[in-house]
Amino acid sequence: MATTSEDVWRLLAELTAAQKETDKQLKEVSQQQKENAQQLKETDKQLKELGKQIGGLGAKFGSFTEGLALPSMETILRQRFGMEVISPSVRASKEGQHLEIDVLAYTNGELNTAYIVEVKSHARQEDITQLKSILQRFRRFFPEHKDKKLYGILAAVDLSPELREKILQEGLYVARIHDQVFELDIPDNFPPQTY
Repeated sequence: MATTSEDVWRLLAELTAAQKETDKQLKEVSQQQKENAQQLKETDKQLKELGKQIGGLGAKFGSFTEGLALPSMETILRQRFGMEVISPSVRASKEGQHLEIDVLAYTNGELNTAYIVEVKSHARQEDITQLKSILQRFRRFFPEHKDKKLYGILAAVDLSPELREKILQEGLYVARIHDQVFELDIPDNFPPQTY
C-alpha cells in the first residue's frame, strides 16, 4: 500500500496536534509541581510555627509547674530544712557559661546549707543528670556559698516508682505532688548526698 502525500500531511497534522496536547499537559504538570512546591513551603512554614507554639506551651507549662511547686517547696525548705532565703528562677552567667536553677534556698549561720530544687512536670532519667550537673557546677557560679553543705531536690508532678528509687540512690531528695501540694517523698532513714 503506497503512502500518498495526503497521508503524510494527515500524519504530520496528527503528530503536530499530539505534540501540542503533550506540551499543554507538560505545562499543566509543571504548573501543578509549582503549586505543590508552594503548598509544601506553606506547610513547612505552618509546621515550624506550630513547633514554636508547642515549644512555647512547654515552656509555659514548665513555668506553671514551677509556680505550682514554689509555695509548697518554700514551706518545706523553711520548716523542714530551716532555710532563710528562697529564690525562684535563679540564673547566673560566668565566663560564657550559664546556670539556671528553678529554686535556690540557703541559710547562713550554724546550718550554713543550701538546697537546689529542680522542678519537672514529667521527671526523666536525664533530669537526675541535669540536677547533679547543676550541683557540681554551683560553687563555680556562686563562690559566696563555697563553704555551704549543698543538697539537691528533684520535685516532679509525674514520676515513676523506678525513677524515684534511682533519684534516692543518687542521694537526691524527691518531692512529689499530693493533693495539689508538693511533699517530700523519702524514706525515714534517707541519707542525702552532700555536694
